[in-house]
Amino acid sequence: MTQAFSVRPARPGDEVALFELVKALSVYEKLSHKVTGTSAQLGKDLFGEGPSIEALLAEVEGKAVGFALFFGNYSTFLTRPGVYLEDLFVLQEYRRFGIGRALLAAVKELAQARGAGRLEWSVLDWNQSAIDFYQAFGAEVLPDWRICRVIL
Repeated sequence: MTQAFSVRPARPGDEVALFELVKALSVYEKLSHKVTGTSAQLGKDLFGEGPSIEALLAEVEGKAVGFALFFGNYSTFLTRPGVYLEDLFVLQEYRRFGIGRALLAAVKELAQARGAGRLEWSVLDWNQSAIDFYQAFGAEVLPDWRICRVIL
């Protein structure tokens, strides 16, 4: 069985649906206790003056079922801009229809069109299905790098 879907840039008014997907992602990653943001803040960061992030939304029959959220970064080694994919998520019941691949391909196309030198993201080490998915897409999982974070 196939599932008809569309992928489009997020637009004002999508922030509530996007934030619901963010919360679903947090449950999947067993990190719902870490969600402290709001849909209003997400909307401001997406659509306010000087937006800091962008998002693509996947829909099935008008229902938001997946998203990709990303922002620009820079590689000093390449001396080129890049794109960092913060989140890629598809609701469980809509997986295996090509939605995740379509979202990832759309972000890659945007990055290429903008002259980015690379597209990168992180993946939880226990999420082998995601690792397999990313490797099938052509991504290299870098074994020697670790994420460092300071909460402000």
